[in-house]
Amino acid sequence: MDYQELKQLEDDLWEAADQLRANSKLTASEYSMPVLGLIFLRHATTRFNALRGEIESAIPTRLRSDQARYEERLKLGFQSAAAIYLPEQARYDYLASLPDGADLGEAIRAAMQAVEDSVTDQAGNKLLEGALPKNYLGLEADVLAELLKIFNKPVLEQATGDVFGRIYEYFLNQFAQSGAQEGGEFFTPPSLVRLIVNVIEPDHGIVLDPACGSAGMFVQTGHFVEEVRQRSTHDAGIAFYGQEKAELNSKLARMNLAVHGLDGKIVQGNTFYDELPHLIGQCDFVMANPPFNVDGVQVGKIAAQVAAPGQEGGKRLPFGLPGSAGKSRGKDATETVSNANSLWLQYFYSYLNASGRTGFVMASSASDAGNKDREIREKLVRTGHVDAMIAIGPKFFYTRSLPCTLWFYDKGKPAERLDQVLMIDARNVHTVVSARSHVFSDEQLANLTAIVWLHRGEGERFVGLLGDYQRQLAGHLRALPERIAADDAQIAVLEGALSALAKASEDATQISIVRTKLGAEHGLSDELLTEFRNQLAAVQAQQPQWQQALTTAQQAAAPLLGVLEAEGDLQVHRQAQQQAEATTAALKVGLAALEARHKAWLKLLELAEKSLRSRQWSSAAYSFAADTCREAKKALLPRDLKKREPASVRDRAVEAFRRALYFVAQGHWLLSRFPEGRYADVPGLCKVVDRATIAANDWSLTPGRYVGVALGGDEDDDGEAFRERMREIHGELAELNAKAAELAGIIAGNFEELLG
Repeated sequence: MDYQELKQLEDDLWEAADQLRANSKLTASEYSMPVLGLIFLRHATTRFNALRGEIESAIPTRLRSDQARYEERLKLGFQSAAAIYLPEQARYDYLASLPDGADLGEAIRAAMQAVEDSVTDQAGNKLLEGALPKNYLGLEADVLAELLKIFNKPVLEQATGDVFGRIYEYFLNQFAQSGAQEGGEFFTPPSLVRLIVNVIEPDHGIVLDPACGSAGMFVQTGHFVEEVRQRSTHDAGIAFYGQEKAELNSKLARMNLAVHGLDGKIVQGNTFYDELPHLIGQCDFVMANPPFNVDGVQVGKIAAQVAAPGQEGGKRLPFGLPGSAGKSRGKDATETVSNANSLWLQYFYSYLNASGRTGFVMASSASDAGNKDREIREKLVRTGHVDAMIAIGPKFFYTRSLPCTLWFYDKGKPAERLDQVLMIDARNVHTVVSARSHVFSDEQLANLTAIVWLHRGEGERFVGLLGDYQRQLAGHLRALPERIAADDAQIAVLEGALSALAKASEDATQISIVRTKLGAEHGLSDELLTEFRNQLAAVQAQQPQWQQALTTAQQAAAPLLGVLEAEGDLQVHRQAQQQAEATTAALKVGLAALEARHKAWLKLLELAEKSLRSRQWSSAAYSFAADTCREAKKALLPRDLKKREPASVRDRAVEAFRRALYFVAQGHWLLSRFPEGRYADVPGLCKVVDRATIAANDWSLTPGRYVGVALGGDEDDDGEAFRERMREIHGELAELNAKAAELAGIIAGNFEELLG
């Protein structure tokens, strides 16, 4: 299942489930947990069925006669495989096969309870106790029946990899956007989580998230360990610890860990007051997206967390308290801090061990806040452990559009970097998903991470990323000849059929037969037939130019294949990049020719079908090749993802061109900024500043204050930025038009009421 197919599956599942909610009496908040519970159960059943045969084969045959011992060995086998053992009544296929009239609410509730009872550790502790939703009794029977069908599609029964993890995260995202959880606090956008994980690289030891929400940080850590380190989190010896104030969110976190096969301890508690003292100074990695700008934390309850001068160890506030809120200042019982952001800044620092790293999301205002907050920030900077600051633009969060900043500490920084802080301004780096939503693409994430690698002196990883882009470029260039040939074949089909039709349009007998068949209002004038032949001749006259452009593109690409795939140092890859960039003009002309001929031939086919009524041209002497043309047309149009269509011939050819150009641009992005494969300040993007410079700027940690403005225009995308902005504006306009139409309807209704 490729990315587009998975995305369409996610959209289809959400649309079906949300339509069901819209037609029921449930609110989004009432609906979210039951739906997530069913996704959890569907995934657990799919993993159970996939692993059962393998686990059963390892159980001695003699135990099969003792059902109790056999089931116990089966359960132990699932535990060792980091998968959930399911009693029969808890399996999704059992629930989906219940007869009409069965009490589905009670059956699902019992299934959830059975899962909680069966998932235990070696000591018999129930790892999911109280975590799974059981409030199914209040849902309408028809809603439950339809929900079971929605998540029982064959494609889900056969899903492999982390498809269910993706679907679960997608639904979390959608519920956050629909207001199922106030503020969407439980869900941190994957783009930000991935960037944090990429920078701090959590691959061992104790990993803590003291504001864990739905445990997205832990899930992404699991992906990082498996995909980058090529190990499982169990082999890596990672211990996950999460703290979450809201009971519902802590349940979501435990479910999310289980969906992804991760072990962790999630405790419910208010991080401001519940300290987790056994973890202070012990964590290898800390990461979080804490609530911003909280102003109700009581000073009296946190005063004991402040370390005495020179005795910072063991305390969570080594740099002191932030300022108090004006109305409460000096009142012991009710005094509150003016802003808790500076509490979080210290909590993340104090939980780290002597070589630990942290990455977290913070309100942009925290980087410049004054008074007590400025003093705390100064003390942090003076430690030398502030490693990097990354400014993020708006629209990354689903329920708020404000920008934010990612903070990074590293207590294990080498001595030569203790006086340095890496500032990255990524506010102009994003991919538009919709008028309200931005994300980082995989390559944007990799490019931003590469800046950190270079700052750390890890130039070989930069070279490796450049080589990876060039290998992907080579793969798409290698696909060009076959995909263009397939496209040529479909064009030839259309040309043959339409040329035959043009010839028939000059035959008086054929014309007479068609006109008689169509009747007096046939509309098949001599002028129309002549116009069709003229347009066909014009398209055929352009054919050699289009073909030459495609041939030139292939000829330009062919010599690159060996060069792009060669192993070597930076110089080898730099030369390969230069050669690749020299072919971009030919590739762009080839892509333009491909799309131009699609448009021209399909327009001519439309003229034949709609105006000439080509399907009616059928006689003993000549018949229009309607079926052949229909298949060729389908091959030359984009696939319909909603119908689960595979990529068309056109899709595959266009993709090869576009992805090739895309990876040329990615290589250019890296080398145009860091041509020597070493870190360098780039105006408008990144700058390394020392503590003296930060002090001179009032201890500000706002990247935009230091990196400056980019020199000249960025032509890497050759207009892609313009097109992306136009798409964004189009989306915003569509949204405003929809709101205007809705408002107009309300106003009209109000007028009708006034007029009686």
